[in-house]
Amino acid sequence: MRNEFVVFAVVSTLIILALAFFLWWPFIWLFLIFGPLILWGFYDMFQSKHTITRNFPILGHARYWAEDLRPKLYQYFIESDIDGRPLSRIHRNIVYQRAKNETDSNPFGTQLDVYAEGYEWMNHSIAALDHRELPHHPRVRVGGPDCKQPYDLSIYNVSAMSFGSLSKNAVMALNGGAAIGKFAHNTGEGGVSPYHLDPGGDLIYQIGTGYFGCRSKDGKFSPELFEKTVASPNIKMVELKLSQGAKPGHGGILPAKKNTPEIAKIRTVEPGTAVLSPPYHTAFDSPIGLLKLIKQIRDLSGGRPSGFKLCIGNRREFISICKAMVETGITPDFISVDGGEGGTGAAPLEFSNSVGTPMKEGLAFVHNALVGFGLREHIKIIAAGKIVSSFDIFRTMALGADACYSARAMMMALGCIQALECNKNTCPTGITTHDPERVKGLVVEDKKHRVANFHRETIENFVELLAASGISDHTKLHRGLINRRVINNLVQRYDEIYPYLEKGSLLSEPYPKGFEYMMANSSAQKF
Repeated sequence: MRNEFVVFAVVSTLIILALAFFLWWPFIWLFLIFGPLILWGFYDMFQSKHTITRNFPILGHARYWAEDLRPKLYQYFIESDIDGRPLSRIHRNIVYQRAKNETDSNPFGTQLDVYAEGYEWMNHSIAALDHRELPHHPRVRVGGPDCKQPYDLSIYNVSAMSFGSLSKNAVMALNGGAAIGKFAHNTGEGGVSPYHLDPGGDLIYQIGTGYFGCRSKDGKFSPELFEKTVASPNIKMVELKLSQGAKPGHGGILPAKKNTPEIAKIRTVEPGTAVLSPPYHTAFDSPIGLLKLIKQIRDLSGGRPSGFKLCIGNRREFISICKAMVETGITPDFISVDGGEGGTGAAPLEFSNSVGTPMKEGLAFVHNALVGFGLREHIKIIAAGKIVSSFDIFRTMALGADACYSARAMMMALGCIQALECNKNTCPTGITTHDPERVKGLVVEDKKHRVANFHRETIENFVELLAASGISDHTKLHRGLINRRVINNLVQRYDEIYPYLEKGSLLSEPYPKGFEYMMANSSAQKF
């Protein structure tokens, strides 16, 4: 639309001049109408704060007008897929206000129906603490006994989104924000691009089933290429992706329209073709094989923290992985648990709506299983799945996570309006497109600060919640702090909904209730 506007400005000016010169000179007064409009459009084109109006001069303002016309308290909870907006308006307002450094406090009390089924809240303490005396940016050290380069990870980080799925400007803005805010940026499975490296932010290099960045010509895992890729000092951790929340058991999708020659070179694939990562790994076929690959990755990376990511499906298979850890003595440094409700990537509707365990159930299960096998002490858990607000982080860590990922909130901090054009290469905000004109509208220098602002404000509010609960250390959060209205007159704590397992309770019989079948039908030798 930028080019179209320039054409409109030039043509309308010429028409007015022609009418005034050849027909009737008072036509020159039309500039009183079109002149300010043209100047307004050029201002939109060259300002850097709003990508929509930068890409769509004048017309882009309709988006903001329509937003203001909507009721301010419209849709309290997560809106339906039919409505086409994966996050509630309240969550969107939180992200936009914090990213822009605007006040995020609201008058007139809660905007939620506290008596609605599913409403959740945390317990505060009469003996609350002064949040100014707590660490302003809590971190967790990731790295088990075999890790030579442990990493102090922020409790809130950018989740996996590949270059290819995202534009180069979006990747640079996210990584630039991570560099400013001192948090980590997951590369996604599309490999490590120059746009991940140039801003200087900390990276978590993700390897998917396509092995991009460490892929041999036949599509298999290449230790030599992996060692070359991971040599960058920006890469602090390595994550092997088994499955993701958007489409667990399906494999990644890069549409042909978005597979440019540049992206194809980074991924070592043919440009202009749809890139479909297989739903399974070829580098291993058993739980023990998975752990041997994790060990190989850790060794080749110089001892960086190495782990794997999954959305829980068949629980028996995760128990098999735990048994393999006990049998081999090989443990990952971290496990990332994605929820079936998570994921910003394009996916078949049935997969995004009906496949994969939701994050809360998956996280509670993984934490309990590791505790039951006596493995939890040296393995950190990172959770992902619509984690947007400070309360989301508090609740997720109380449930069992050590740190969190977020994808959609970070995209919204960039200016995403959830136009749902991600898989069409037509994203109006320049985030998920490779159209040069639309990408140009996303100004990295401005948006990286918005990402950093959102992260900083969210962490600061988390620390305030921590202080309000009377707890000085985030590692002391527990499930008893969170309450849920199960039905109208029944409220339960999280430790009642998701009971804890005792340490070592899965190492010998009798096994805890609910685990008998999984323990009897799992093996370290096969999934």
